[in-house]
Amino acid sequence: MSKKKKVIKKNYMPHYITLFLVLLIGGYFMFGNSNDESAENKFSGYQQFDFRKDGELTFQNSEGKFISKIDVEIADDLVERAVGLMYREKLEFDQGMLFIFPTEEYQSFWMKNTVLPLDILFVNKKMEIVTIHRDTTPFAETSYPSTAPSIYVVEVNAGYTEQFGIKEGDKISWRLN
Repeated sequence: MSKKKKVIKKNYMPHYITLFLVLLIGGYFMFGNSNDESAENKFSGYQQFDFRKDGELTFQNSEGKFISKIDVEIADDLVERAVGLMYREKLEFDQGMLFIFPTEEYQSFWMKNTVLPLDILFVNKKMEIVTIHRDTTPFAETSYPSTAPSIYVVEVNAGYTEQFGIKEGDKISWRLN
């Protein structure tokens, strides 16, 4: 008698859908408006991304003591997370974006098409900051990964975490409007 091996098939369909949507969005921003526009004109056309206050996020130290508070725009679906703060030329110092993922896992961000230098904070499901990348480089295609699984990512202006002394091990809390 021969033993039969069980073949486990992974469902790669969600990954293909994600890749397709990211490419579709990127293609739209690169080629979407007009065939005759210069790169500068195309880029200037995306200044319409205005900050939308969806809630407030508070930073606390590891003992729960208040550090600072920002207004946040929420990115909780695939398209919003893919675009994030790309193409934005302005973000007030007390504003940021909160990315909410469906599951806690290792995350990685990049700065392609992102005009502003940012601090990127990765946060686990216990609301603890597990990784901070400070003063990221605009337009860089460098990967900024989390060092531990995270379910939330917070992006703020570069220098914010240094100014308020926010560090790994500190916590966040947030509420919607």
